[in-house]
Amino acid sequence: TCALLNSQPMGFYAPAQLVRDAQQHGVEVRAVDVNASHWDCTLERAENHALALRLGFSRIDGIRKDWADAIVEARLRGTFVSVEDIARRAALPPQALRKLADADAFGSCTQSRRDALWEVRRTPPTQLALFAFADAPELGQEPAAHLPPMPLTDEVITDYQTARLSLKGHPMQFLRARLTSEGVLSCADANVLPDGRKARVAGVVLTRQRPGKGNAVFITIEDETGVVNALLWSRDLDKQRRAVMAARLMLIEGEIQKSKEGVVHLMAKRVIDRTAMLDHL
Repeated sequence: TCALLNSQPMGFYAPAQLVRDAQQHGVEVRAVDVNASHWDCTLERAENHALALRLGFSRIDGIRKDWADAIVEARLRGTFVSVEDIARRAALPPQALRKLADADAFGSCTQSRRDALWEVRRTPPTQLALFAFADAPELGQEPAAHLPPMPLTDEVITDYQTARLSLKGHPMQFLRARLTSEGVLSCADANVLPDGRKARVAGVVLTRQRPGKGNAVFITIEDETGVVNALLWSRDLDKQRRAVMAARLMLIEGEIQKSKEGVVHLMAKRVIDRTAMLDHL
């Protein structure tokens, strides 16, 4: 899994699927952190001596390798204790600090995502001579900002916006009650239906692929229970192309097809764009 993540983009499976599969096989996956991560994903020893997967800075959208290298080099001289500390020692620009805070990468500094974002906003972009005396008692200390905790919904959505995956939860779990009331199945429930059964399944879109000039589009959607692989024939694509190509949250109606080997596909007939549900989160 570590090697596959470091080889992205590649193959049919998105990083979120790879991480979920590893977790389902008992692998501990650890978040991006300024005091532990490298540019690539790495392996660490857990307390029980098993291997754990540490996500790398490369998982964060928009982060630059030279910023990550500067963090790793500065970290050799000691553990970072705050946003200001890493800004000074690694000489990071405000843009880099903001991306790290957005991705909740300051956890080991005992700072929540919201607290880190607040500190990023008040950290000067360059270390002026005046701030060399910031710890002097006569200058006083800025009172702590008592920020309300970020709801889990916001945490998960922001994880997906910054890293395209979350270790805290899944956006679909917050929509499950509403979808169930509409007769929409979870991915796990759809995958155990018998061959030929009609199903309505919704999930966040992970991949869309149309190999070569093939006559089918392969779509993978994910919810908090797993994934569903759907197949849409080209003849059914043209009349709903916008929903197929633009939806981030997709509701697919179709028929379950199971092979003798146990491979499950949802043969899609209708695709509905339900992205607006994500916007409500």
